[in-house]
Amino acid sequence: MPLSRLARIALRLLHVNVGLALFGLGIALQVDAGIGLGPWDAFHEGLEVRTPLTYGQASILAGLTILAISTAMTRTRPGWGTVLNMLVIGPWVDVFRAWPAFPAASGFVDGALQFGVGLVLTGVATGLYLTAGLGAGPRDGFALALARRLGVTVRRARTLVEIVVLTTGWLLGGTVGIGTLAFAVAIGPLMQWSLRLWAPLTRGYERSVAASAAQCTNDQSDPAGGVRMDVVRGPARGEEEA
Repeated sequence: MPLSRLARIALRLLHVNVGLALFGLGIALQVDAGIGLGPWDAFHEGLEVRTPLTYGQASILAGLTILAISTAMTRTRPGWGTVLNMLVIGPWVDVFRAWPAFPAASGFVDGALQFGVGLVLTGVATGLYLTAGLGAGPRDGFALALARRLGVTVRRARTLVEIVVLTTGWLLGGTVGIGTLAFAVAIGPLMQWSLRLWAPLTRGYERSVAASAAQCTNDQSDPAGGVRMDVVRGPARGEEEA
């Protein structure tokens, strides 16, 4: 039996929130590994160092700012996934890091192992939340908007943004190191693999939508299985005049 539209929306919201929670766990592991961070994470950590904000609050503030800029540039309304990405990941990072039993690396080897686990988890979570089909994160949307405005490729726009963000984060006191390089090299392939891993979920949503459409068509058919002609052609002339 096909899912109702409300049930599909609820399932997608659960789907995207599980992905974002896992994403927050992956970032928290990387932050406390102490061997370097990706550009945006270094920037958020730098804000945490220089201001009274927590990492999560800094993440929300940065996300809100770039979402406002990219929305103004493209004049498009962000999807639910974009808004949830902005509001949910940062608080999850704070929750995990505040947990007394949360691991904190004590050396380079421990830090490298912890960072590796966090990086893989982040890649897996990225594909998971994207396959919910509710929109990408605000940082990706900003890179797309900048590419359109400057007339360059998305790859060049994203590289420019991340160089500026990483440099700013480093100047603010964010951690830059071997983990930064590992993130740059590995996150793309991990994300691509994750999208393939979770692709069956997207196909499942598509099948559910198709089944619902087919059910609606069947509901407009007569008991003998034939399509009601008044649905196709509209009411007869006499009925219309009455």
